[in-house]
Amino acid sequence: MAPQQHKRLKFIGCEIIYREACYLAATSPHHVDLEFLRKGLHDLETCDMRTRIQNTIDAVSPDDRYDAILLGYARCNDGVVGVRAGEIPLVIPRAHDCITLFFGSRGAYREYFDENPGTYYLTTGWIERGDYDPSGKSFHQQTSLGQAGVLEKLGLGDSYEEMVEKYGKENADYIVASMGNWRDAYSKVLYLKMGVCDETPFITTAEQRALENNWELEVRDGDKSLLEKLLGGQWDDDFLVVKPGQCIAARNDDEILCTE
Repeated sequence: MAPQQHKRLKFIGCEIIYREACYLAATSPHHVDLEFLRKGLHDLETCDMRTRIQNTIDAVSPDDRYDAILLGYARCNDGVVGVRAGEIPLVIPRAHDCITLFFGSRGAYREYFDENPGTYYLTTGWIERGDYDPSGKSFHQQTSLGQAGVLEKLGLGDSYEEMVEKYGKENADYIVASMGNWRDAYSKVLYLKMGVCDETPFITTAEQRALENNWELEVRDGDKSLLEKLLGGQWDDDFLVVKPGQCIAARNDDEILCTE
């Protein structure tokens, strides 16, 4: 097989895959420049998330002569739907959400998802880049994006103490109980080991979260192959290549994403 042509690539992705992307960029046969956007982007409304991603893409100069811009996102929140390629092609995994990137394929994630309902997924990035509150008493979305998150726009972005001060303890307790029901949908924590660092402290945190919520804990190896193909320039049917002038569209089938 002939050696792959050396490429100049720009990666723009969510910071939850920071460690994996840095590792794979360092081991890629290509020149890969990395840029990460805050995890809080997922907490914005769809149109706001799309605008942030589009602005970051548009800020990449054609003078840098990149062969492609790689998007470290899935269809999460439909925030990539409507994103348009400028002069540089875009490449994005065909995935419903970011957890697919840690399973290595759509099929592997779908199989596990179907067989394990009520699972809460964790990786290094979801732990160290997240704003998890084990007390369940704070709904403040730490987007750090100069923009209110969805809950804040609904007036529910306050801490428990702030809600008590504003609405009284009885009303605050009702709000916490109502908004806290998300935990009832889960019965299990799955921690995916990606093998790019010592993950002992992260697994300990996963154990604590499982204990706090009375959830089962499973620890298993993740799969970097999808991300490895993305940063390695091996864009097969697992990826959508968006040509200049095209934009990303959603599909309600196994293809997940297409162009228009």
